[in-house]
Amino acid sequence: MAQFGKSAGRRSKPSYVYSIIGVAIVLLIMGIMGWLFLNFKQASNSFKEDIRISAYLRTLNKDSITQIQQFIAAQPFAKDVKYVNKETAKELWNKENNEDWSKFLDYNPLPESIDFYTRAEYVNKDSLQKISSTIMSAYSNQITDLQYPQNLVNNLNERASKLGLVFIVVAIVLCVIVIVSIDNTIRLAMFSNRFLIKTMQMVGATRGFIARPMDLRAFVNGLISSAIAIAILFGLMQWAENQFPQLKVVHDTKLTLLLFGGMIIIGVGISIFSTHRSVMKYLKMKLDDLY
Repeated sequence: MAQFGKSAGRRSKPSYVYSIIGVAIVLLIMGIMGWLFLNFKQASNSFKEDIRISAYLRTLNKDSITQIQQFIAAQPFAKDVKYVNKETAKELWNKENNEDWSKFLDYNPLPESIDFYTRAEYVNKDSLQKISSTIMSAYSNQITDLQYPQNLVNNLNERASKLGLVFIVVAIVLCVIVIVSIDNTIRLAMFSNRFLIKTMQMVGATRGFIARPMDLRAFVNGLISSAIAIAILFGLMQWAENQFPQLKVVHDTKLTLLLFGGMIIIGVGISIFSTHRSVMKYLKMKLDDLY
């Protein structure tokens, strides 16, 4: 009987290897999809926070300009608030339009302004209208107008919403595929141990005694699979960031660590659940049904 147990253990080792590799591949696919989603979200937020809003000023003294600038900077939506004089406005206009209109005009028609950017969550039609109302109502006599690219904001949010919905649907489908694939892989690995499990039960071992080492092995295998998937994904991320430096700008270490943590939780959790369920299944089966 001891020889039988050793033989069964030897036969199970290749299955464990295949199981670890199979689970790692599935987790890697999930990780890649999650990384793409995070990059999409971060890139979208970065683009939103690059939209400049200009509060055009009447001819004011320095103290009034400073007061308005401090008021805007104190708001929760504002970031990178700065005063733009007429010469700076001219330079920005020439840079953005790739043209120098001073060749045709002898004076500078551009007004002074206080330019600022908003946090990503405020870059939508309703929020920007509230921001405009807040600033204009506070300084209606000092500010002539507040402008931002409205069409760009509307189109950006519409496209981001559609792409976000697509990502959510794909993520749900992918999670189902991941769970089913890992479950089937673990069940196949446990199939080769069915006689060992039944033999231990026949000699008087309790269910807990039989399941405990199997669950521990599943925990270790899940960690190994997760580590392999994370290592490969990290390598792919480094390669992609070297090929496309723009990805480094939107890289978020905290979100990346959360992604890695999610891969570990799914890999270990599903491995233990599927292993325990398979052990209980074979313990309930009759010996003849195992063949």
